[in-house]
Amino acid sequence: MNEPDRYSAKDLLSFTTSALIKKGLNTSMASRVAHTLLESDLMGHTTHGLALLSPYLKSLEQGKMTTSGSPELIRDTGAAITWNGRLLPGAWLVHEAIDLALERVAQHPVVTVAIQKSHHIGCLATYPERATEKGLMMILACSDPAYNRVAPYGGLTGVYSPNPIAAGIPTMGDPIIFDVSTSATAGGKISEAHKKGEQLPHPWLLDHKGKPIANPSEFYQDPPATILPLGGMDSGYKGFALGLLVEALTGALAGFGRADQPNDWMSSVFLQIIDPAAFGGKEAFLRENQYLVDQSKKAEVAAGEPPVRMPGERAFKLREQQRKEGIHLSTPIIEALKQIAVENGLEMPAAL
Repeated sequence: MNEPDRYSAKDLLSFTTSALIKKGLNTSMASRVAHTLLESDLMGHTTHGLALLSPYLKSLEQGKMTTSGSPELIRDTGAAITWNGRLLPGAWLVHEAIDLALERVAQHPVVTVAIQKSHHIGCLATYPERATEKGLMMILACSDPAYNRVAPYGGLTGVYSPNPIAAGIPTMGDPIIFDVSTSATAGGKISEAHKKGEQLPHPWLLDHKGKPIANPSEFYQDPPATILPLGGMDSGYKGFALGLLVEALTGALAGFGRADQPNDWMSSVFLQIIDPAAFGGKEAFLRENQYLVDQSKKAEVAAGEPPVRMPGERAFKLREQQRKEGIHLSTPIIEALKQIAVENGLEMPAAL
């Protein structure tokens, strides 16, 4: 099988920004959305990278992504802020929220921003380094109140969304960065496997009769399969509980969610930035985290197995490699970008 083509990150960034501007986003918004999509691909989170560009452009065409203005302020107590995102670009909104939280964390050691009615925010793992590079900790979570394909543990009916939660934790070296769904898998992984005609790696879905399955095509049948909570049939009650936690942090805190029965693609967002200096002290915080990193790295592994890898480590290495050698793009994404180029009068970046 031929290796996917590589493309310059700089060329893809310029192309993506131009495509978003063509559909009505201003330069600032387009740039932040494009950077977020490219960062996702650089880190290897391909389902939330340029694979999302076509759906984003379609939302802009249909008027389902707001192209101008600011979020509506619902409440501001100094340390806690709530916005109505007005379906503005999710990546732009999250970065605006981070800007505000970083500004206020000097006065408030914990700053929380809840956002209702944001458009899709992309890959959560692309955001936390903005906090960790300043020695701060970030927690970020989101849900989609219009999407209900994850079944509660013990049930067959989809009730909520995959509900990812991410965090950035500073250490004395590279930060710990994780971004995990509270469901067994995410919709993007199912779609990717379905388009490739492949099975999922594990039986992460539940058919309408309650049988665990790995066939992604059944997710698109009637009646459809649902997604199991994280932990699957064995310990999915834990993933179900975590999914409910994310629902409370996002839609419930922001004041708009499933009870409102929205029917548009959107995100409810929870963002929190924490200054360790206001607690046990920055030095103690870093020392404790680095100790755990060191002990994890020293942990004994089975014969022939690689050393323990910390959350985010693989993504950092892949990002550095792809910045130098170019970003791998799969054939379906390349074809989608070519179509975008034709439809918008843009020049498709050349493969390296």
